[in-house]
Amino acid sequence: MASEPTAAAGAPAPQPAAPRRRPPCVLSFSLARDRFLRRRFLSAGLRPFSIRLPSPAGAGTTVHVWAPPRPARRPVLLLHGFGASATWQWASYLRPLLAAGFDPIVPDLLFFGDSCTLAADRSEVFQATAVKAAMDAIGVRRFDVVGVSYGGFVAYRMAAMYPEAVDRAVMVCAGVCLEETDLAAGLFPVAGVAEAAELLVPSRPADVRRLVHLTFVRPPPIMPSCFLRDYINVMGSDHNQEKTELLHTLINGRKLSELPKISQPTLIIWGEQDQVFPMELAHRLERHLGEKSRLVVIKKAGHAVNLEKDKEVCKNIVEYLREPILSALNGEKEVQLH
Repeated sequence: MASEPTAAAGAPAPQPAAPRRRPPCVLSFSLARDRFLRRRFLSAGLRPFSIRLPSPAGAGTTVHVWAPPRPARRPVLLLHGFGASATWQWASYLRPLLAAGFDPIVPDLLFFGDSCTLAADRSEVFQATAVKAAMDAIGVRRFDVVGVSYGGFVAYRMAAMYPEAVDRAVMVCAGVCLEETDLAAGLFPVAGVAEAAELLVPSRPADVRRLVHLTFVRPPPIMPSCFLRDYINVMGSDHNQEKTELLHTLINGRKLSELPKISQPTLIIWGEQDQVFPMELAHRLERHLGEKSRLVVIKKAGHAVNLEKDKEVCKNIVEYLREPILSALNGEKEVQLH
């Protein structure tokens, strides 16, 4: 690995990202929290970079990445799910990973946070290509990858497309084995792609409230509409059309028979009470990957297990990534954490 960030072939060197510009907002809880989380990333030694990918493959694509200025230890790529930017989903993982000897690298996926593209491709394959190009640009050639929910779809594709770069994978409530027919069959709380988009790309306080109740076992007892509206205005109002298109591309025509089988040792972490991607999908993935996978079920947790049970999830990630490779390949046991 390079001792300092370098540009990918044909690409300009990554530049420190400009501060995110948001519309003025008086007493905005969401804006204050966003600033607080960015400070946590800075205090952990990570810095923001905006990486413009080369054309034609990049097609006006910029990937925003938080990374150490000079990655020198074992890199772990953390891919977020639908929701706010990556800082909101990974802040509590930084110091435990650093203390365990890892360098966390945290990008915003395209159309989230400060990452965007002019390209028309909305597939997880394109997301995977963009993130890999960003990793090349900062000089990171081999890494482990952790993906939560939608980020798990991208992580899985990266493992399939770049086996020479991805050493191990961790899939957290990532329903990569879903099929489009599952929606009509009633496996999910939504009956179609349009309803899924309405749920995961909320535009009203009622939508956010429903999403929180579906993803958390213990949602906050009080969620004032003014706070939820503030969240939508500050963190959830950008690129809604593009995010909806991401979901359509992800689900339309999806078949398990067309999902490649990745070769890397893979840890599967799932909240036992996940209502978005039910446990059936965890068992499907374990069967699909066979002996190279291991399933950890975390009790009293739902789809947002990475936030509800962040300490348990992080502990499992660290322990798995530190195991000898032969031990990680032994996927015959299922672990349940209370």
